[in-house]
Amino acid sequence: MKTIKGPAIFLAQFVGDEAPFNTFDGICGWAASLGYKGVQIAAWDGRLIDLKQAAESKTYCDELKGTAAKHGVEITELATHLQGQCVAVNPAYDDALDAFAAPEVRGNPKARQEWAIEQVKLGARASRNLGLDAHVTFSGSLAWPFLYPWPPRPAGLIEAAFEELARRWRPILDLHDEVGVDACFELHPSEDLFDGTSFERFLALVDDHPRCCINYDPSHFRLQNLDYVGFIDVYHERIKAFHVKDAELRSTPKQGVYSGYSDWPDRAARFRSLGDGDIDFTAIFSQLSVHGYDSWAVLEWECAIKNREDGAREGAPFIADHIIRVSETNFDDFIDQGADTEAVNRALGLNR
Repeated sequence: MKTIKGPAIFLAQFVGDEAPFNTFDGICGWAASLGYKGVQIAAWDGRLIDLKQAAESKTYCDELKGTAAKHGVEITELATHLQGQCVAVNPAYDDALDAFAAPEVRGNPKARQEWAIEQVKLGARASRNLGLDAHVTFSGSLAWPFLYPWPPRPAGLIEAAFEELARRWRPILDLHDEVGVDACFELHPSEDLFDGTSFERFLALVDDHPRCCINYDPSHFRLQNLDYVGFIDVYHERIKAFHVKDAELRSTPKQGVYSGYSDWPDRAARFRSLGDGDIDFTAIFSQLSVHGYDSWAVLEWECAIKNREDGAREGAPFIADHIIRVSETNFDDFIDQGADTEAVNRALGLNR
């Protein structure tokens, strides 16, 4: 068993154009003032990091770490969700996902894909320069528009989509292996990797690549009505990062998992601030600890109702209260009977 580190916070939802949210120094000070010990950096936001420079310069990375340390916090991981999403884009989403890419590659799917692959590779190299062992990202999606099998899909469509996804990601995973960093896919609806079955399909096609790992986020599993605690028991060896994010599924006579195209506040399946949803975090932290997860517990705040600063303020004590300082002894060690062969034989009736 291991003790989880934290609390930490994913900065993506809090970066802004006003102080203290507009600089890495300022936002680290803000996070520390709320009780956070770590920050996860959105590697697409230039207000937080110059990703190319971080990939090329350990000196620059040492300066970033020093800025964080000045406030008593550590950098937990880099996140390249937006870039990872652009590694594989179904044409249905070309216009929407162009907004995630650099201006010079918009309107050019091939150039956008090449840019995205290079960005994720930069994320791996920058992670190594920062002394980090894990890097969080999305897989992108080619098959997602065909999720529900009606009308019937052309035979072989899903297989072809995953083979192409694996082809694009294999060299990225190899680079991660070269630099010693795990690529942690956040399993997320709208990505082709969104549950255990889709992750296994991909994993088989990349030959069980040792760097193909998981950023565990129970909110996306709750909204799919998936057993998010059992997931830990099955996939704990691949879980190398952890987003602490709450959600609720409140089925009604009118809505279920798909939520009828409603806006977030009106959905039966919606994200909530920590403690406001229905996820059993006591069970989650217990099982992660039992299986030896000893990296960071990182708040990812997304709530359809609550103000983000209130969510951030409440998140640090919530995570701290759920982190289990694991026992170094067994609770019944005070009854020390020692190794006694005769006593064992008597207890089993073997001496009769």
